[in-house]
Amino acid sequence: MLNTWVVAPTCLPLVLRRCHSCASETFRANGKFRVNANHKLLDVWLLVLCTGCGDTAKLTVLERAHVRSVRPELLDRMHDNDPGLAAELLQDPGVRRRNRVALDWDGAWRLDTGGSDHLDREVIDVSVRFAARIPVRPVRLISEGCGLPRAEVERLITAGKLVSAVRLDGKLSGDFSFLLKR
Repeated sequence: MLNTWVVAPTCLPLVLRRCHSCASETFRANGKFRVNANHKLLDVWLLVLCTGCGDTAKLTVLERAHVRSVRPELLDRMHDNDPGLAAELLQDPGVRRRNRVALDWDGAWRLDTGGSDHLDREVIDVSVRFAARIPVRPVRLISEGCGLPRAEVERLITAGKLVSAVRLDGKLSGDFSFLLKR
């Protein structure tokens, strides 16, 4: 029987960027946008607050975009300070690259295994789905989901009792599956 685990965000991740006012390197997004219109051109920024001093920094979302090129429902979401849109934009690789920022997901996600009834089986077949692009080590997910120490998970991989079509070392942010034989 195939079990499905879901890695889901619990809050917005921290934005890693140096503050110009203090020594802090983390900012918290609160879902607020600033929209500036200059005739028929729009500039849109996602506002982030320094966790050290509280200063505001702007992450560029749109720059000199023609008003008609922006979908009205997207513009409405920006005007309404939609936190869901902020989460989508923070995960957009283009926005992160343009603003030279990275995300810190520590403490901002949870693993939903659907219960612990699968733990006593001889063979566990699991499909792991990501609700957002959250980079997590598969060893950590398997450790948390099966209630095993990480060293034990790594030993099972080495012994060939934990197999997957993807490499289980490093970080993944995309769906994968694995088979655990006890």
